[in-house]
Amino acid sequence: MTKSFRTLDDVDVRGKRVLLRVDLNVPMENGHVTDATRLERVAPTIAEISSHGGKVVLLAHFGRPKGPDPRQSLKPVAGALSQVIQKPVAFADACIGDVAEKAIGAMKDGDILCLENTRFHQEEEKNDPAFVAELAKLGDIWVNDAFSAAHRAHASTEGLGHKLPAYAGRTMQAELDALNKALEAPARPVIAIIGGAKVSTKIDLLENLVGKVDALVIGGGMANTFLHAQGVNIGKSLAEKDLAATALRIMEKAASANCAVILPVDAVVAQQFAAHASSHAYGIDAIPPEGMILDVGPQSIERIRAAIDDAATLVWNGPLGAFELPPFDRGTVAAARHAAARTRTRKLISVAGGGDTVAALNQAGVANDFTYVSTAGGAFLEWMEGKPLPGVEVLKRN
Repeated sequence: MTKSFRTLDDVDVRGKRVLLRVDLNVPMENGHVTDATRLERVAPTIAEISSHGGKVVLLAHFGRPKGPDPRQSLKPVAGALSQVIQKPVAFADACIGDVAEKAIGAMKDGDILCLENTRFHQEEEKNDPAFVAELAKLGDIWVNDAFSAAHRAHASTEGLGHKLPAYAGRTMQAELDALNKALEAPARPVIAIIGGAKVSTKIDLLENLVGKVDALVIGGGMANTFLHAQGVNIGKSLAEKDLAATALRIMEKAASANCAVILPVDAVVAQQFAAHASSHAYGIDAIPPEGMILDVGPQSIERIRAAIDDAATLVWNGPLGAFELPPFDRGTVAAARHAAARTRTRKLISVAGGGDTVAALNQAGVANDFTYVSTAGGAFLEWMEGKPLPGVEVLKRN
């Protein structure tokens, strides 16, 4: 799939002003970056362009400011990035106009400059043509390395691709390669594990997946909605009972596409939603009326392990239970560790994404063992739903 994109292999950056769109939207507390994962992800692209003599001009957003706001300045992030890449990162207090032009004009080949938050201008999110033109004046080429913002058609994530020669950065390239291996041209059989609390946020996802995967494991609160739709008494468990018809429609679609749907056969049930609440495993046909399903049970875990054993490719989004409350993380952790073990022995290609999923894999201690873990949240989900991503489409070779 990336063969249809221009990458850094297709351009000589020496002496060029490279507008590099990156994701610097990192968690901050008291002016300090608390998680540098996103900075580490973009470091290779920055280092490569710099070492090849390109002038690296970083474009990024931070937070959701309603105009210029010193609390949402990228200046402290630029400082943290400098530590990650172990090179100086200069900072300009604006992303367009004289201040930005002068700072770029003073750059030498290989220098790195971070421009101020693009979202200080409301024209960024509107993809305003005049604003795009102001940005485009600052560079010779545009490199998009922010897959996490690729589902947004903003000036710096999509508009620039129509004004300047456009290329995918190395992070974007790795993400697209991984996603291609997961769903576009996967090694079969393919299994998807989809969890989380609500069916309503994942209807499009489920409807797309049943046509693409060979088996679909449904866990988390979502599974309760499917069980309820099939007439199972789920006690006081979280469920969207008004979506029973939707759940049945997805089951029918799966059946006609020859996609096996794997629902829990037993569950870990407690009377209250709390850490270390007294809990027991029950068969799905014996859930007590006062009980709440908070995790998949031991027999379900064995079924999921067996399904992973049968697969060549795994796509994962969402935990199987209330993983943030011990001991209701057991199902998620067991499945994650099993998938990781098979990935390590090269029997499985495993791709996972989404905030809760990343947190769950970190909790299980296996995030580094998966083939690819996407930190891209919304873009990862929209891609799994089969939607074209504006920031990716604009990179395709015409």
